Amino acid sequence: MAEKILIVDDESSILTALKEILQDEGFIIKTASNAEIAKQILLEDEGFNIHVSLIDIWMPGIDGLELLEWIKSEFPDHCVIIMTGHGSIETAVKATKKGAYDFIEKPLSLEKILLTVQHALREVNLRRENLELKNSQRLADHHIIGESQAIKTVMEQIELAAPTDGWVLINGENGTGKELVARQIHEKSLRNSKPFIELNCAAIPEELIESELFGHERGSFTGAVSKKIGKFDQANGGTLFLDEIGDMSLKTQAKILRVLQEQRFERVGGTKMFEVDVRIIAASNKNLQEEITAGHFREDLFYRLNVIPIEIPPLKDRTEDIPLLIRHFFSQYSNHSSASEKTISKQALKCLMDYHWPGNVRELKNIVERMIIMVKDLEIQLAHVPPVIRMSNSELIEVKNFPESLKEAKESFEKQFVESVLRKNHWNISKTADMIQVERSNLHKKIKQFEIIVPKE
Repeated sequence: MAEKILIVDDESSILTALKEILQDEGFIIKTASNAEIAKQILLEDEGFNIHVSLIDIWMPGIDGLELLEWIKSEFPDHCVIIMTGHGSIETAVKATKKGAYDFIEKPLSLEKILLTVQHALREVNLRRENLELKNSQRLADHHIIGESQAIKTVMEQIELAAPTDGWVLINGENGTGKELVARQIHEKSLRNSKPFIELNCAAIPEELIESELFGHERGSFTGAVSKKIGKFDQANGGTLFLDEIGDMSLKTQAKILRVLQEQRFERVGGTKMFEVDVRIIAASNKNLQEEITAGHFREDLFYRLNVIPIEIPPLKDRTEDIPLLIRHFFSQYSNHSSASEKTISKQALKCLMDYHWPGNVRELKNIVERMIIMVKDLEIQLAHVPPVIRMSNSELIEVKNFPESLKEAKESFEKQFVESVLRKNHWNISKTADMIQVERSNLHKKIKQFEIIVPKE
């Protein structure tokens, strides 16, 4: 697709000459005779298609440096090439400090113009490719790992949902990988060349979430020093992932519903309607039907979003995937740090598989990374597994005949504790009483109460 270039100059002869030359090179050209017209063109374009501007520095009204400053505040990724017939080192330094990509002196050399424009466009494309590479690398780093039937079912649902434009509602506990599923759906969809934009609804304060979603105009509220493009704008043509949508207020839910129904919106403080083509993927760790009953979530929004429901299983329901996940995290860390890849003993692996994982895959990844960093040995042993995991699963589960009340449990522990310290002190009453900080008379009462048999000397 041909790239668009904006030329801004108050001399009509220069506008005409540059337009004809650059059109012959295959570019789509927009022209403006002053800064106000240039601003209008860029605002209408929203900075999505025009990526390079050639701007004369000396113009009546707003000059080129002021226009440059405005462009960089509104569209930071836009490349601006400054043109002037009054070139000086001081002017070049000012333009560079304000964010100009390059500086060309008049009379203009056509070869210099073409070369500078091509370099600027290459810079724009490199930024774009770098962003895409980062996104693809991020996707590779967060690939869905697992061969359990539970995760295979999720993958089958992704394959069915991805090619459609149907909206998806993902439900699952924290740390199960809801964002990963959303990204996989986007990558396998026909929108994969367009943006994947995410917003954590729980992380944005109520007073700012509308600005985050719809953007705002300059001066629309205190602190709005420049126009902001919202998530719907950014996701136009692509996918918008609304994470933890169950934490969104009823007021914001109503506005979201309207946008979803009409596929258009207004920025905060603005009056212009913007049409968007966005696929919505929402996610929640809450039971939204229970939230509807409690009056915390709109029923009409739920049914609007819940076209394709996908339930992510907790890690405790797919423990057979834990060895695969651990190997993946070992390999991932090794690739990123150039360190030798570690292994794990059977005992340590069994301990990790027996754990209930309240934090799901996110917790598992954090624990594995901690062991990789803290354990110097190449093989992780049972002793290297954090005590909270070792003590909270099979060791406790194997205890037989649990007491039926808290009182009985306390007495049972107290008996084991007293007897253990007595044994440690070779049944010396005085030494044991001092160690556990009780009177000898009280210790004798405990021995009698718990029917502890003290060997005779």
